[in-house]
Amino acid sequence: MASAAEQLAANLSLGTLSKATELKKRIWFTLGALLVYRLGTYIPVPGVDASVLGEMLQSRGGGGILGMFDMFSGGALGRMTVFALNIMPYISASIIIQLMSAAVPALETLKKEGESGRKKLNQYTRYLTVLIAMFQSYGIAVGLESMHGSFGAAVIDPGTFFRVSCVVTLVGGTMFLMWLGEQITARGIGNGTSLIIFSGIVANVPHALATLLELGRTGALSPVFILAFLVIAVAVVAFIVFIERAQRRIVIQYPKRQAGQRQFGGDSTHMPMKINTSGVIPPIFASSILLIPATIAGFSGRNGDAGWLGAIGNFLAHGQPGYMVVYAFMIVFFSYFYTAVVFNPQETAENLKKYGGFIPGIRPGTNTADYFDFVLTRLTTIGAIYLTIVCLLPEILISNYGVPFYFGGTSIMIVVSVTMDTVTQIQSHLLAHQYEGLIRKAKVKGRGR
Repeated sequence: MASAAEQLAANLSLGTLSKATELKKRIWFTLGALLVYRLGTYIPVPGVDASVLGEMLQSRGGGGILGMFDMFSGGALGRMTVFALNIMPYISASIIIQLMSAAVPALETLKKEGESGRKKLNQYTRYLTVLIAMFQSYGIAVGLESMHGSFGAAVIDPGTFFRVSCVVTLVGGTMFLMWLGEQITARGIGNGTSLIIFSGIVANVPHALATLLELGRTGALSPVFILAFLVIAVAVVAFIVFIERAQRRIVIQYPKRQAGQRQFGGDSTHMPMKINTSGVIPPIFASSILLIPATIAGFSGRNGDAGWLGAIGNFLAHGQPGYMVVYAFMIVFFSYFYTAVVFNPQETAENLKKYGGFIPGIRPGTNTADYFDFVLTRLTTIGAIYLTIVCLLPEILISNYGVPFYFGGTSIMIVVSVTMDTVTQIQSHLLAHQYEGLIRKAKVKGRGR
C-alpha cells in the first residue's frame, strides 16, 4: 500500500503548481537571476579585442583548458566578458576546502562544530576564491597581452593599467556570481552555483546542434551517423539518470526501549548509499589536470617543437590512446579518493552505535565500519566504471568524428544532475505546500467541531 507521501506525490500537477505561491516566487526569482547572469556574459572587459581570443579558441578546436572554461561560462571567455572566469574559482575553492577538511585537523574540527563551523568554512572558501580568481585573472591578462591573430593584437593598450583593470574586473565578476549563486540557493529553487554552470552549458547547446547539422549538410557527417549520434545521446542521458538515482539501501534496526508502561522504538529504516557518491567531481579534476600540459604546449609551440612539454602535449592529445588510458585511470583514482573524503565508514558506524542503531546480523562498532567499507568499495567500483564509460564515449566521438565539444561527458552529466536535483526540490516544495493545505483543513474542521 502506498504511503501518504507517495499518494501526495502522485497527485502533483500543474494545478498544484499554480496554487503554490511561494514556489512560483522562487522560480521567478531564479529565472530573473539567471537572466542577469546571461546578460553579464555579453559585457566585455575594457581594452580587449575579443575577436582575437575567439579566433585562437576556434583554431584549437575549442579544446584545452580554455575550451572547457568557455563551455562552463556559456561563451563568456571566448567573448572576454566580465564573467569570463565564471563561478569556477569558487568551485575550485570549495573542493579544496572540502578535501583539506579531511586532512587538516583544525578544519576537521570546524566541520564537526555544526552551523558555526560551517559558516567559518564558507568564509575561508570565499577568501580562497578571491586568491584563485586573482591568480587566474592575472594569468589571463598576461596571456592576452601576448596574443596576436590575423585581426591584430588582443589587447589594445597593454601595460600595468590594463593588467590591474583586467584583474579587478574579472575578480569582481566572479565575486558577483558567487553572491548571485548564494542568493539563488537561499531565495530561489535549486543549487545556485550548479544552476549558473547549467545555464552556461545549456545556452550553447543550440549552437552546438546547429554546428552538428551544418556538418551533415556539408557532407562532413552522414545523416545516418547524426541520427545514430542523437539516439546514443538519448541513451546516455537515460543511463546517467538510472545510475544517479540508483542506490544501495542498508537496513538499519533500532531496538525497543521501555518508558514506564509504554514501549518506544523498534523501528526499521534504511541508509541509502548512492552508486556514484563522488558525482561529477572526478571527470572535472581529471580533465583539468590532463589538459594543462597540452594547453601550455599549444601556447609554447606548435607541431611538437616545444621540447619535452610538446611531446607530453602530443601524447595527451584528444583521441590518442595515451590520453584515453590516463584519463580513465585518473577518473577511477579521483572516484575512490573523493568518496573516501565525503564518506567516513568509522565515523558513520560510531554515530549509528551512539544512537542505538545496528545492521541486522552485524555487530556494532568495528564490524559495522568494515561492512560499510566493503559495500562502499563495491559501489565506488561500479560508479568509477560508469563515469569512465560516460566520459570516454563522447571523447571518442569528438576526436574521431568532429562532434562539437559541448557534447562532452562532463557537460552532459552536469546538465542531467542539475536538472534532476532542481526537479526534486520543486517536488519537495509542492509536497510541503500540499501538507500545509491538509493541516489548514484539519484546523478548520477542528474549530467547527
